[in-house]
Amino acid sequence: MAAEFGRLRKGAVNTTVAAVVVAALAASQAPGVTTDGAGRKVTTGTQPSPDAPAADSATGNSPYYTDLPPLKSPNPAPSAGTTVTPAAGEAGIPATVLDAYKKAEASLRASKPGCNLPWELLAAIGKVESGQARGGRVDANGTTLSKILGPQLNGVGFANISDTDDGAYDGDSRYDRAVGPMQFIPSTWEWAGRDGNGDGRKDPNNVYDAALAAGHYLCRFGWNLAEPGDLDRAILSYNNSQDYLQLVRRWLDYYRKGTHEIPDGTGTLPSDRSDDAVGANPTPSPTQPASPSAPAGPSSPAQPTTPAKPGGSEPGDGGSGGPKPTPPGTTPTPTDTVDHLEDAGTAKLTAMAGGTFTERISARAETESGKAVAKVRVRFTITGDTDATFSTGEKYAAVLTDSTGKAVAPALRAGEDTGEFTVRVTVVGRTVAGLDYTATVTERAADTLARTTDAALTCVPGGEFAERVEVKATYKGAVADKVAATATLIKAADDPAENDKGPYFKDADGKPVRTLTGLKTDDKGLLELPKLYADDTTGTFLLRVATAGGATLTVELKVAAAETSPEPTPSEEPAESASPSA
Repeated sequence: MAAEFGRLRKGAVNTTVAAVVVAALAASQAPGVTTDGAGRKVTTGTQPSPDAPAADSATGNSPYYTDLPPLKSPNPAPSAGTTVTPAAGEAGIPATVLDAYKKAEASLRASKPGCNLPWELLAAIGKVESGQARGGRVDANGTTLSKILGPQLNGVGFANISDTDDGAYDGDSRYDRAVGPMQFIPSTWEWAGRDGNGDGRKDPNNVYDAALAAGHYLCRFGWNLAEPGDLDRAILSYNNSQDYLQLVRRWLDYYRKGTHEIPDGTGTLPSDRSDDAVGANPTPSPTQPASPSAPAGPSSPAQPTTPAKPGGSEPGDGGSGGPKPTPPGTTPTPTDTVDHLEDAGTAKLTAMAGGTFTERISARAETESGKAVAKVRVRFTITGDTDATFSTGEKYAAVLTDSTGKAVAPALRAGEDTGEFTVRVTVVGRTVAGLDYTATVTERAADTLARTTDAALTCVPGGEFAERVEVKATYKGAVADKVAATATLIKAADDPAENDKGPYFKDADGKPVRTLTGLKTDDKGLLELPKLYADDTTGTFLLRVATAGGATLTVELKVAAAETSPEPTPSEEPAESASPSA
């Protein structure tokens, strides 16, 4: 069925209804304001731009939550032993939801680097659109435990957008509704949808899919979101309202100052909506019963978070809070049953700089009795002063446990920084203690050096060698690139001390030097030494090249006077033949 696009200000409904609704909107947009529970002033009406049809926005200009950021600046993650209070839930972001935002940012950074999409913008929009997926009520795959649906876009208080998906996404075959944690309308999701969690599906109810789709949507016109003008245009394209723009920017600024991760399902639920003055409370889809995930109307009070047990902590802080409390009448998710993590046989983690760790970290999620827990999202996070990453190019990875309860991290890739770093393993959305793995990066090394030619290296006293020494470094048969090396003109094969006579290199000032440091092989494992010169001493000399890892090569150099050709010996004159007798 074709969509019927329209807005109240463009006469999308009949004159009588339009007059009533416009009057209501005018009242809600009057200079008067309301106050929230903290006494802050809140503008309840929307101020949409007169252009751009609602169907051209991500949400169809659907209602959104108008709760303002907390008055206090964000605090760091609560330490072990603290309780997750409602205030902490309001300021924090549920673990799986936060993971989805950061993963989307990383993906856009690779595919559209010029967009400069910050994950904090996705968090701000997610907060305003759905209260961070209704406080992080998602399963281990990132799918909301029940659908989050906006009201019917039937032209009564909202835009008039007839059904475009036969109810496939929103369960409504008459009108479209905004769907999921990022509140996409079906007609927009049809082209904007993405698969953010790699399960082969594009589901607007999945926070990984929805966050990635929102990122691509905000970057679709080549906007640079580091520019204020482009940032505003992108936000308005999501929901065409000046009030929406200002609210999203306030949350964006708040999250940029710092936030913390909280367990899934413990975020506070928003209470104030932009359509409260109009009185258009959400109506469940004909096929979707009313559920806690449906947007709340003005009479729905904010729900307090569930306090953690004494001794509990935020994920990743190492505390242990015991099994997560399950509200009465609900079935615990696999994540709720996790009591602890166990190492699943990870061996020593060592790799050379620039290489890939052959061993992969694996951990197992278990119940208190030691039973494996499948379908739990486990996060691996690289910490410490290191440039190491996972093979994905990121510092973190989230992996679902398999049927044996085991999650295997992507391969670790060493950077150029040597030394130790830590990989912390935690359960996303749980307060159980994490596991720490120590990984070591050693300097690049070679085990073999060889000359690239077998040309003789000779020179006359006071001259220069025509051939330059070039060597190739390998390690276990593979090219050894960027390996540190030294070159020294030594006294003898069994005496590596620097020689004080014979061949030499020249420094930047043209002075003789017989030891070169700070050398490195190139990306093909090759190292070409500077030109060699000879003093007046003749004889056979040795040049030794050594690399990190113990590879050495000794090259023979000869300095000898030029051979002179012998003077030709005068040949004897032939005897005069006797003259014939007369």
